[in-house]
Amino acid sequence: MPRPDQDYHDVDVAIVMESTYPYLKGGVSAVVHDIVVGNQDLTFGIIHITWDSNAPNEDLYGMPANVKWVRPVYLSMSEHREDFTTLTPRMLGMRAKARTRLANRVFDALEGILAGDMSLMWDLYDEGMNPRTRTFPLWALLGTKEFMAAVRDRLTGLGLPLVDTFWLLREYFSLACAVMSEDLPKARVYHAHTTGYASLLGAAAARQNDTSFLLTEHNLYVRDTVNLMLNRSMALTLNAQAWRDFDVTAQERAWMAWWIEMGRFSYPSAEAITYLYPKAITEAADLGAPVEKSVIIPNGMTVRNFDGVYQQRMHALEEIMTAAEGTRPWRLVYVARIVPIKGLSDLISTIDLLVHQRGVTNFHLDILGPTDHFPDYYMMCREKARTLNVEDYMTFHGTVNVREMLGDFDILVLSSYNEGQPIVVLEAMTAGIPTVGTSVGGMEQLIDDPLTTPGGRTWQACGLLVTPDYVRGMADALQKMMGDVTLYERFAHNARGRVENFFQLEDAMGAYNRLYKELGGLPISTLAETIENGGQQPIPVEETIPASARTAVGTRDDQQAAPNNAPTQDLVAELMAISEDHVRVDHLSALPWTFDPTAPQRSPARYTSEHRGG
Repeated sequence: MPRPDQDYHDVDVAIVMESTYPYLKGGVSAVVHDIVVGNQDLTFGIIHITWDSNAPNEDLYGMPANVKWVRPVYLSMSEHREDFTTLTPRMLGMRAKARTRLANRVFDALEGILAGDMSLMWDLYDEGMNPRTRTFPLWALLGTKEFMAAVRDRLTGLGLPLVDTFWLLREYFSLACAVMSEDLPKARVYHAHTTGYASLLGAAAARQNDTSFLLTEHNLYVRDTVNLMLNRSMALTLNAQAWRDFDVTAQERAWMAWWIEMGRFSYPSAEAITYLYPKAITEAADLGAPVEKSVIIPNGMTVRNFDGVYQQRMHALEEIMTAAEGTRPWRLVYVARIVPIKGLSDLISTIDLLVHQRGVTNFHLDILGPTDHFPDYYMMCREKARTLNVEDYMTFHGTVNVREMLGDFDILVLSSYNEGQPIVVLEAMTAGIPTVGTSVGGMEQLIDDPLTTPGGRTWQACGLLVTPDYVRGMADALQKMMGDVTLYERFAHNARGRVENFFQLEDAMGAYNRLYKELGGLPISTLAETIENGGQQPIPVEETIPASARTAVGTRDDQQAAPNNAPTQDLVAELMAISEDHVRVDHLSALPWTFDPTAPQRSPARYTSEHRGG
């Protein structure tokens, strides 16, 4: 792990991550790697938020040369002895009356956040936290009797004993110190890939360096964190009033407020907020995100990388269309970690229903994915399959190279309770494989919603979706697809067509390129100019910026490059003008985050994306 105190060169973009890229694999990490590889004309740094210096530190991706550094930021107070744990009230340099005023300013600023006024807290940040401007160490206030008096007088409704309140506030102070007191390397744009600690740090870093802050919500971090903490279904939504309204313990209410209000505090600092799909904009608005800053930047696939497997699937499609009914077994595939949020137990019940109640037996389910993330759940699934006498209809493969096996399968089955827009679905679509899945996250836009190109062609669905935890509905959908080869053929062709027209990786990378340059004040050159100057620009970015009726990257069909002498438009203004009603397609792939119950249980402060699986 690089040292926090080493020299760091200025970069164009600093990616802010929680316990993911480049040291842990996962969907969000894969997207970030695509971003840095696909934007070779920009320099990057990685601000890697993790618990302590013992965290994984092996580069699992082989970062390209345009990533100039990885800067760790540690949350554990064991890494902050000098700047937090050893502070004393004397270091404030204040008399009692001044300390009383400061303590009340802290609570005034907190109440300001609840009221939607973030300026009071940012003023405190500049005076007592920002390493470039602070005149006193705000964290030293925690040990004063004046602060405790303010806690007693102003937190009367918290419902906790004073001692418990003190230790809770100490934990909040320590986390804020870890994230906001760092002197951070300079970047033109700080791009946080979640709310929570990453967005808090990104906003503070941009303020330190007088540059821009960009936020991406691969999934709704605040919603997922609270649902994990309360052991709620990951399919449930959340709003900004939840911490006031839910019937929970005082500790749980305090942590709900911490996560929800941290998001509300960070949102206004972002120049733009990118999402995977339009519905996420509405859900984020319920948590306090400003709709007018919303941008949809799709992710996608490099289609040519799947040409071989696509040809394999087209030969299989011919066999499916010509085989006598019931003579060719269907190959189903589940691709995910074996953890509760992915719903494999429900899928086993679906297999039981098909086999023993409906007599449907001409299929086999291959289960691809790691089994060691939640061993008890994995063993429960194996035992359930044995007890229901469906073991012969499924094979557990463990961790494998999915792309090498993808062409062997006819239908992708996704039984998850929560997703963003999973990359495995995009991979299956690119290969021409239909999906039967749950209607969660961005799956409707990916699989089911009609998508219309600017040229007027509409691509229909490429699979069937059901509600999560609906065993009979999943059985109905699988039986319908396996029983109607004409429908299956249409889904297969639509899957590939939707990717070719709407979900191309190069388009998404071009949109990020333009957005980074717009926010960072960098010139946006044409492809011809870049080549003439000897630079690398694999993406004709002019082709990736939408007219007002498209998403952030538009579509491939009938798309034309802007003339080389066309004036540069204000990208952010154009993208923000796209309302949800105008958006036709969206797709940013990211595996969902799930808490690993086998990991050591600590306070809710450690519900970072490390524990969600990246």
